[in-house]
Amino acid sequence: MNTTNEVSIENPSAAEQKNLLTDRKLLAEKFMQVRSFTEKLCEPLETEDYVIQTMPDVSPTKWHLAHVSWFFEAFVLSKADENYKSIHPLYTYLFNSYYVRIGQRWFRPQRGFLSRPTVKEIYEYREFVNNNLLKFIEKADDKTYNEYAPVIEIGLNHEQQHQELLLTDIKHVLSHNPLNPVYHENEIASKDKTPEITWIDFDGGIFEIGHDGNGFTYDNETPRHKEYLYPFRLANRLITNREYIEFIDAGGYEDETLWLSDGWAVVQKEKWTAPLYWEKQNGEWWSFTLNGFRKVEPEEPVCHVSYYEADAFARWKDSRLPTEAEWEIAAGDLPYKGNFVENQNYNPVPLTDQSDGLNQMYGDVWEWTQSPYSPYPGYKPLPGALGEYNGKFMNNQMVLRGGSCATSETHIRKTYRNFFPPHSRWQFMGIRLAKDIKD
Repeated sequence: MNTTNEVSIENPSAAEQKNLLTDRKLLAEKFMQVRSFTEKLCEPLETEDYVIQTMPDVSPTKWHLAHVSWFFEAFVLSKADENYKSIHPLYTYLFNSYYVRIGQRWFRPQRGFLSRPTVKEIYEYREFVNNNLLKFIEKADDKTYNEYAPVIEIGLNHEQQHQELLLTDIKHVLSHNPLNPVYHENEIASKDKTPEITWIDFDGGIFEIGHDGNGFTYDNETPRHKEYLYPFRLANRLITNREYIEFIDAGGYEDETLWLSDGWAVVQKEKWTAPLYWEKQNGEWWSFTLNGFRKVEPEEPVCHVSYYEADAFARWKDSRLPTEAEWEIAAGDLPYKGNFVENQNYNPVPLTDQSDGLNQMYGDVWEWTQSPYSPYPGYKPLPGALGEYNGKFMNNQMVLRGGSCATSETHIRKTYRNFFPPHSRWQFMGIRLAKDIKD
């Protein structure tokens, strides 16, 4: 039974979003639904799991729980009420992430050094913030409510981002344990060989991309603007583990000619020979998953590959990665359907019911594009500290599109721009190929 549906809501339309921001009851309900889902994701964990940090990019579970609570405290409660006091004056120091304008922050790589506050105290902090935020929604005067309701909405979307990070981070944590702890028991049936890739052609021309202003958006998805595209084709599905193993067996990780210079340097330094979490035993590939340590399922979409690996694979296949504009135009009016966190697979699944068009555009894995994460023409970050949310990261990162098996179906849209450094691979990151259409 998909019990997560008890705490999920539909992705709101523009009209529904307007109602969400003007109807206090609806906003309070969504607030508690999102907050409850975060805690539901923690139910399989033991107390000891909450504290560990296995690398600087990974945050302890209890830090995620506290940070998303701190967000509402820092950007709503303490701003709207000069008399508001946190449970502890140092929480804003411990749980601020990167907001320089808010103040000093605890050193990120040392978040796992803190045994206190305890997990119990963190949950008490969450309840304290919940009660105060709900009280604010109910009792704030109209002027103050209208000013901060959009900030609350940003906070809810921010928490959904951390729900995904919570899952990918705890996967990294559990993977370091020789006992191979299982987050969620889930048997995913194997599948017959996935049909070979077919190509979907798209005309070139001048297109508009970016968010149109209807419904919630992050500032980095704006402004909507025109881009010129040459004719291109997109693979009808994601790359599978089977296809990626062919790349490995062909010596892909030993062929310097396939790799960008920086990528080859990382491969040599880190001694990469396969995607993250893969291990060869008795001639067979095994992988750590949130469902346990098991043999690699050949027909699942390959995941936990870096941009460098995705790019090298594309070169090996005489292809390339799509640009983010190509991806967005190709997505068109496709419905937001796929293998999301609500399905409780917590892992990519083999393609079933393949259509004649594009498949797996949403869910399963974030798809690397060849586009650097940079501002759209005319981009302006939000004013104040909220302007640090996206804009200051617009360098040395690459854009991914489409969401993953750890993304909420209420938190994705075709204009959504995820971004990570090209060496990153602990997120559910995968590959879709593109090609130029030559005259």
